[in-house]
Amino acid sequence: MSEEMREELQTNETAEAVENTSAENETAETASGETMADYEEHFDDANPWNRVQEYMEKKTVLPVKVEGVVNGGVIAMVEGLRGFVPASKLSLSYIEDLETYLLKDIEVQVIDVDQTNNRLVLSAREILKEKERKAREEQIANLKVGTVMKGTVETLQNYGAFVKMENGLSGLVHVSQISQKRVKLPSDVLNVGDEVNVKVIGIKDGKVSLSMKALEETKDEPEEKVVIPKSENIGTNLGDLFKNLKL
Repeated sequence: MSEEMREELQTNETAEAVENTSAENETAETASGETMADYEEHFDDANPWNRVQEYMEKKTVLPVKVEGVVNGGVIAMVEGLRGFVPASKLSLSYIEDLETYLLKDIEVQVIDVDQTNNRLVLSAREILKEKERKAREEQIANLKVGTVMKGTVETLQNYGAFVKMENGLSGLVHVSQISQKRVKLPSDVLNVGDEVNVKVIGIKDGKVSLSMKALEETKDEPEEKVVIPKSENIGTNLGDLFKNLKL
């Protein structure tokens, strides 16, 4: 066999092998219902940064464990990435000691993703606020007008006092509802921290109206005695009218 015939035969065999391989790939893709484009999408899904980006867009609630405490916040892992939870996003109130959160299980949402700068920021605050809102709505739904509770004065305004009741809800005691006596300013008779008894007198649009005045005992005014003169003392005569008259 000549050299030219050998080269032509090898070329034909190579082309046939490529065709067979392509055919096999097409058959396999058809059987599985997947294409190379699908595999590329899977590669994108495997990128943890793409997943956390999706979590942020969908506001997905993620259960995580606090694995470290750093300056200004704590560290939690999401999809193998190091996420930072600022102290201001960890609770609804000020946290005195972040170490108390170490190894604690919390729920967070992704609020910032920056793959270029390897930045992943998480927050628990939004979730806690939503839970607090739902809990308040449920409590208000179960609260009845006429209920009497103990409470603590939280803040004082010119128009009234905000009182936190023993069930955790807060309501307004309008200045006109503080006392049966006239009160010009709430601060004239109340101080922040005072414990008071209040009565629920109204619930509207999620706001609770309270009264202290409604619980004060109504003081009965002393009955005025009216003396009616006897009939013989009522009449007069001309002598009585002119008795002291000097002409």
